[in-house]
Amino acid sequence: MEYKNLILEQNGAIAVLTINRPKALNALNADTLTELSTVFDELGRDSSVKAVILTGSGEKAFVAGADIAQMKELNGLEARRFAQLGQSTFRKLELLSQPVIAAINGFALGGGCELAMSCDIRLASETAKFGQPEVTLGLTAGFGGTQRLPRIVGTGVASELLFTGDIIDAQEAYRIGLVNHVYPSDKLLEEALKLANRIAGRAPVGVQLSKSAIQRGINMDLDSAQDYEAAVFALTFSTRDQKEGCSAFLERRKPVFEGL
Repeated sequence: MEYKNLILEQNGAIAVLTINRPKALNALNADTLTELSTVFDELGRDSSVKAVILTGSGEKAFVAGADIAQMKELNGLEARRFAQLGQSTFRKLELLSQPVIAAINGFALGGGCELAMSCDIRLASETAKFGQPEVTLGLTAGFGGTQRLPRIVGTGVASELLFTGDIIDAQEAYRIGLVNHVYPSDKLLEEALKLANRIAGRAPVGVQLSKSAIQRGINMDLDSAQDYEAAVFALTFSTRDQKEGCSAFLERRKPVFEGL
């Protein structure tokens, strides 16, 4: 399928999804959010894709935020619908069966930071900038920022960023745990592909169920979460990949996983 604001490419078992609105610094308007929702459905149905990399076109921005020009004239009802569109789209990304790596190559502000936080793993270039500056515009975060940021970095740090609208650099984002690694700009996509291929080389069902246990368990009490973990652990024993993985370990050879 052709997309107006996105580029979807497949590199072996890795899908690379690029938000392609460079003149607008890849800002998220309603059309782009709708396209993202559609492409996430497409990726979820594609069993040949084992991991996804999400990035932005150009060197200046991953996603600079929601499209302020479009948001400025919204009334209250329209603003609620716009927030719900962003939230539902990002939740679909979060619950995608494949792991998603954000390769953050510049500004990740507002909706861009919220999009990155919906990914499983975040890698940043040395020039990346992060923040939730909505309060500087008289707004609040609307695409999940008030909920995901405290879960990732803790309530104290999240509150400071959300209340001040301050923008932080990649090293500070790394220090507070918002990103996993920081790389030179010209190495970012290469490192993202290396990580994605390492993940793609593992047992697909085990990876997908691990993601499910993380995403579901984080919103449960510990006892319920551990019950869910035990259930997905048991489920892996019905797969050929579990038999292959354990046999390969005992035979001291590299396993060959089929995703079955």
